[in-house]
Amino acid sequence: MNDPKPVRTIAVADLRYRGALPHIPDLLSTPSGQLSDRLHRPLRDLRISVTDRCNFRCSYCMPREVFDKDYAFLPQSSLLSFEEITRLARLFVAHGVEKLRLTGGEPLLRKNIEILIGMLAELRTPQGRELDITLTTNGSLLAKKAQSLKDAGLRRVTVSLDGLDDAVFRRMNDVDYPVADVLRGIEAAEKVGLAPLKVNMVVKRGTNDQEIVPMARHFRGSGAVLRFIEYMDVGASNGWRMDEVLPSAQVIRRIAEHFPLQALEASAAGETAERWRYVDGAGEIGVISSVTQAFCGDCNRARLSTEGQLFLCLFASQGQDLRGLLRGAYSDEQISAAIAHIWQARSDRYSQLRSAQGAELPAGQRRVEMSYIGG
Repeated sequence: MNDPKPVRTIAVADLRYRGALPHIPDLLSTPSGQLSDRLHRPLRDLRISVTDRCNFRCSYCMPREVFDKDYAFLPQSSLLSFEEITRLARLFVAHGVEKLRLTGGEPLLRKNIEILIGMLAELRTPQGRELDITLTTNGSLLAKKAQSLKDAGLRRVTVSLDGLDDAVFRRMNDVDYPVADVLRGIEAAEKVGLAPLKVNMVVKRGTNDQEIVPMARHFRGSGAVLRFIEYMDVGASNGWRMDEVLPSAQVIRRIAEHFPLQALEASAAGETAERWRYVDGAGEIGVISSVTQAFCGDCNRARLSTEGQLFLCLFASQGQDLRGLLRGAYSDEQISAAIAHIWQARSDRYSQLRSAQGAELPAGQRRVEMSYIGG
């Protein structure tokens, strides 16, 4: 009796937020760089999640009770390759994207991410300009990687830091990671010229709001731009409650009691942060009021998930499967036309609707998790 043939195992992609395969228009028009959605918002910013993994377990993003040791992260076969990411980025740039932000999860956990940055840094806008390539990180690996990231072509970095008190910070990251190591990462990034550096603090009432003024005091005069973000209702795993949101207006009042502030104009269309400067010239801060003051009206951002799903809103429940096109027999012209069709049909404005009438998703739908789509 012959021995049975060995079984060949083929990895099956995990499509936990699987979207529909995008429609490809019959007419494949040439990109003009002036793509607009139904609310006349241009496409200027593409946020690319390169991994769904993170080495922190922050309660507002990847709470340990959900993302425990048994949580099944995406298999390698599901992730877009660097070549696939670059191919899509090139098509988005032709449609008007000028800024690429790499995110996660924790993007510095993606092996050889410097190679991807180098590939993206070679892209140019239709006018021949370099792209604004930036990255958001928790800072845990930044001290080690800052120089190689800069050498690869990264221009700026944003570091998430939710407090300076070590006990508060360790509680929030929930992996006992010391704040001193993040501060060393910030110092290393500034030293190699990843600037202007931004520091993002998610403010959760009753958890770390006592850190607002110490954070402002620490980063005043440093050249870094400190931004305070309202605790957001992204996804369904973080147990979000409105009573844990500290409105940005209160953040500004607390800081102004110690350091007088003056409002600034937005530096660019579609900017998420409301800007303020210290009257004494010690720099500026920003507040991102996505709960109490919606900024959907000029949102020019699209988001590409780790496995190639295109989302048009941070609060979306379903994406469009660009990876299906990449790995199918579709040309650049066809994929480009599909991207244009998706954006032109966009009318997302979740935060505005929530503010006006308490928007809820239809039964059976869930918002995409921030750890999957990136911030």
